[in-house]
Amino acid sequence: MSEEKFDAIIVGGGLAGCSAAIVLARAGLEVLVIERGDYCGAKNMTGGRLYGHSLEKIIPNFAEEAPIERRVTKERVSLMSADGSLDIGFGSAKLSAAPECASYTVLHAKFDQWLAEKAEEAGAEIATGFVVDELIVQDGKVVGINADGEEMYADVVILADGVNSLLAQQIGMKKELEPHQVAVGAKETIRLSEDVINQRFGLTQGEGMAWLSAGDPTAGGFGGGFLYTNKDTISIGVVATLSDIGHSELSVPQMLERFKAHPSIAPYLEDGELIEYSGHLVPEEGIHMVPELYRDGVLVTGDAAGFCVNLGFTVRGMDFAIESGRLAAETVLKAHELGDFSAAVLADYKKALDYSFIMRDLNSFKGFPTMLSRREIFEGLPALCDDIAGKVFTVDGKPGMNIIMYMVDAIARRTSATELMNLVTTVLEAF
Repeated sequence: MSEEKFDAIIVGGGLAGCSAAIVLARAGLEVLVIERGDYCGAKNMTGGRLYGHSLEKIIPNFAEEAPIERRVTKERVSLMSADGSLDIGFGSAKLSAAPECASYTVLHAKFDQWLAEKAEEAGAEIATGFVVDELIVQDGKVVGINADGEEMYADVVILADGVNSLLAQQIGMKKELEPHQVAVGAKETIRLSEDVINQRFGLTQGEGMAWLSAGDPTAGGFGGGFLYTNKDTISIGVVATLSDIGHSELSVPQMLERFKAHPSIAPYLEDGELIEYSGHLVPEEGIHMVPELYRDGVLVTGDAAGFCVNLGFTVRGMDFAIESGRLAAETVLKAHELGDFSAAVLADYKKALDYSFIMRDLNSFKGFPTMLSRREIFEGLPALCDDIAGKVFTVDGKPGMNIIMYMVDAIARRTSATELMNLVTTVLEAF
């Protein structure tokens, strides 16, 4: 690595870090990206879903050259009991009618490397296999980093080092994570042929499905299961909130096995070959865990800033990471023009975030972490739906009731008036 002073040092070669690097390098700044993995994407969970609108602003029509797996054209959300599943599905060309509204399944090990290559093509320098031990602070201003005993200096440091950003914690910008703020994700990549995936999920070439499940996968705990179809693999996993794991008899790996064995999931995985297993911490508390975002000489982006939202029917974090990386870079460009990297100038980053969809969405859905933390959502609701659906769809020659009466009967038997009122209140507060 060069010993010269850089215009910007970015810690973390994920989506936020590489997006910031591309914008800065294109503008002619000397940029260094430090990634602790052997390559960008090596430390990230393998599969997930990327909403493309953020990256379209940086690389228009990126899907034409990026290593995407499939374009999502089908959505499915399931409430699972031990042996049943109430599914809501939606399939439409509307989901990918235009680049700015399309979403894709991706494998980070491939996709992040490609994005890092785009940063290098723009002129950024990427150093892998280095751990940043601490930030160098002089007179209250961040002026560089210490990586494996080597000191490097820059006008500004952008922290894109993941949800458990120890560097932000070291200088007091971020508090130590609380168990209720993060979830543990466990994921497997299972190989199946492209034709088998298409046949089992009712897809044509290039089409993909995103499937989220709640209830039985986490034994009623806060979290859920997910499944994404890739070109010739399936990404499947569970996410369980750290504070809730201690109340469960199942470990996260056991939850994953439970999910894979569910009668609604197992047929899709039959004869598949396990080729990868990974685990990761995931930010869960939304706006409530966003830390201090700027100080003299430093900005915080992506998962390190808590930019993630889980709505139950969709999970977003990648588009937040890319957008925050871009906005951080644009703020640095303004500071570079002024020759001033003080907090007063870098405060424009927070202003830009407040105007963007990131903070607007986090504020709009600020009640969801509270609502989703209620056990009634993940334990009571799936059981209730299983009870109602089991009766509605059963024809046995006995006198039946209309669906409204089945619902009233099931709610009356399973839920007290107080519990029902508390649940309704919590749901309304979420909106």
